Amino acid sequence: MEAVAKFIEHLKFEKRYSPHSLIAYEGDLKQWSLFLHSEYEVSTLNEVNASFIRSWLVSLMEAGLEARSVNRKITTLKSFYKYAVRSNWVEVNPMGKITSPKVSKRLPVYIEAEKLDLMLDNQLFEDDFDGRRDHLILELFYGTGMRLSELIGLSIQNVDIRNLQLKVTGKRNKQRIIPLFPSLGNQLSNFINERNGISSENSILFIRKDGKALYPAFVYRLVKKYLSTVSTQKKRSPHVLRHSFATEMLNKGADLNAIKEILGHANLSATQVYTHNTIEKLKAAYKQAHPRA
Repeated sequence: MEAVAKFIEHLKFEKRYSPHSLIAYEGDLKQWSLFLHSEYEVSTLNEVNASFIRSWLVSLMEAGLEARSVNRKITTLKSFYKYAVRSNWVEVNPMGKITSPKVSKRLPVYIEAEKLDLMLDNQLFEDDFDGRRDHLILELFYGTGMRLSELIGLSIQNVDIRNLQLKVTGKRNKQRIIPLFPSLGNQLSNFINERNGISSENSILFIRKDGKALYPAFVYRLVKKYLSTVSTQKKRSPHVLRHSFATEMLNKGADLNAIKEILGHANLSATQVYTHNTIEKLKAAYKQAHPRA
């Protein structure tokens, strides 16, 4: 549909959504369009009603899609049809009668500080450019809680060694400042000096030895490789390090609002999920220690 292409352009150029979000939105809408064409032979948006949408959602759940993923597709359709109404492509928004399935809360997966200290302090990393870069990447994920896309997008100009802070660009292109602890600042300073000795067409902080910037799958693989040395849990990703950062900050008494600002969450509710990990830890300690537990 031409309407889908125009909507994606709106998200890209006016809303400034990230490439990852654009891919997700476009994928959802293409899947929706294919369903309409194959099941109902729909040719215009005004032919769509709420029953068509419910039918698609039911088919997704019957195929085994989790409620969380179905809700993401509902969010996509709500945004699309809201834009379609404003653009006078449809007269009535069919999403007004659609309710989202309930989602069970999942606790963030994290790795204990002792295991991460063992990984970062051990001699796992090669004494060369790649090894020092990989070590720093893991230190930054765990030391700042930044997202994968934020780390890959870091430029040398974003690093303020003097004031021990980083400027990162998060979701919706919102920028924030993240503090650094001194040893991480020193590690960054040393790496930048070494990185400046490599010819590169850009000012991106993390590059390969050929000067090219890193890409998400590359960083994901290296994080999984090193986390596998200290953990056997299924999830071993950059986001697990982000969860580990937030959980340990909370366990050590950091203010929830401060953690929210460092993580770049839009709402406090997104940060409050980490309190559940703390409560579960307290419950486990109680059951283990109390004589009548």
